[in-house]
Amino acid sequence: MRGGALAEGASTKCCRQRTIEPTTIHSRMIPIFINALSASAGGGLTYVRNILPWLALRNDVRTTVLVSEPLRSEIAASDRLTIVQNEWPSGSTKRFWYEQRRLPQIIRGSGASVLLSTGNFALYRSPVPQILLSRNALYTSKDFVRDLRERGDYRLWLDTEAKALFARWSVRSAECTVAPSAAFAAELRQWTGKDVVSIHHGFDGESFFHDPSPLPKRVLEQIAATDGSLRLLFVSHYNYFRNFETLIRAIAILKRQLYPQSLRLLLTCKLKSEDNPGHYHAGQAADLVQKLDLQHEVLELGAVPYHLLHHVYRACDFYVTPAYAETFAHPLVEAMASGLPVIASDLAVHREICRDAALYFPRFSPAGLAERIVQASQAAEQTAAMRQAGIQRSRDFSWEKHVDELLALARSVAERNHHFA
Repeated sequence: MRGGALAEGASTKCCRQRTIEPTTIHSRMIPIFINALSASAGGGLTYVRNILPWLALRNDVRTTVLVSEPLRSEIAASDRLTIVQNEWPSGSTKRFWYEQRRLPQIIRGSGASVLLSTGNFALYRSPVPQILLSRNALYTSKDFVRDLRERGDYRLWLDTEAKALFARWSVRSAECTVAPSAAFAAELRQWTGKDVVSIHHGFDGESFFHDPSPLPKRVLEQIAATDGSLRLLFVSHYNYFRNFETLIRAIAILKRQLYPQSLRLLLTCKLKSEDNPGHYHAGQAADLVQKLDLQHEVLELGAVPYHLLHHVYRACDFYVTPAYAETFAHPLVEAMASGLPVIASDLAVHREICRDAALYFPRFSPAGLAERIVQASQAAEQTAAMRQAGIQRSRDFSWEKHVDELLALARSVAERNHHFA
């Protein structure tokens, strides 16, 4: 699941409708091992689901991948892609320690020259050079730590602090660390004192917009009921760092400022703790909706199948994100490709990804967010320019390009360490 969208039928199928010829690279074959066991929700799933099809198409790489049980049934093995079938304990802590003990033996048996660790944490005593893919900004975010303390969520605070120690050690210990944006790479360099490479994540527009199937009847009816309203969209599970409360307070301000025009905020989640991954308590956000009398304005669509999510984007007027911590933000690219102007919190990552396709506001300012939405909704020429800029910018992101750059890095690491098979 990623961004509140249940990615049903995605994985390698995300490229299944496309006619793609296998990539022929006149370079020495490199065997790699991808540890994607921790990719069970969010951007981790999006990442693994998108890079594996491109790796399977290439003639210059042989990939062995370890994935979680939900992904295993979605991925088709091939001559160039081997799926590890081992069973792993349930629970992140048990799985982590079992992984640290068991995985080195599996990697040796695969004949890999390089290990790609996708889950922010490095493998202790990796038998081959290791490239760490780091994409969790919470370990470096002072805002997140402060937020947890203010909420009194001390259990999650302690858990985050402990994981941050290992995440920092991981960056320092890996042969090379890759971040999905230049802004986050700079943050990791400052945090660890180690060099970090930036390789943007990709986007496959042809695949994203391919499925013409209609949205589920429930979702169609919910969206149809908003006809005539200014529609704002936020694609995310409920969690703290996406800063839902700032967005909800901004909706209350907009409700007054835009009257008698109606507006609706469409969420691809439910403001219920049990309906979201992780250990985030959504009650505060749900209570805020009630307190500010926004039951009509805040529309909780719940999970939308990922391959149908493009219909939701195109039904809306603006994409909004008040997140205070981010490393790439795939929904921003999806929104831009869908022709949606973006209103985003003023983070270096957001500016890097969106450039002129967005208007920016101070991340904890409901009034600033409301002001930007009013500005955009009343400036037709400006929003038209933002739409065009977003469509153009979205074309700069490519999973094929990402895999090209990642494999070039893997080849360099292998050669530097004399680990070519």
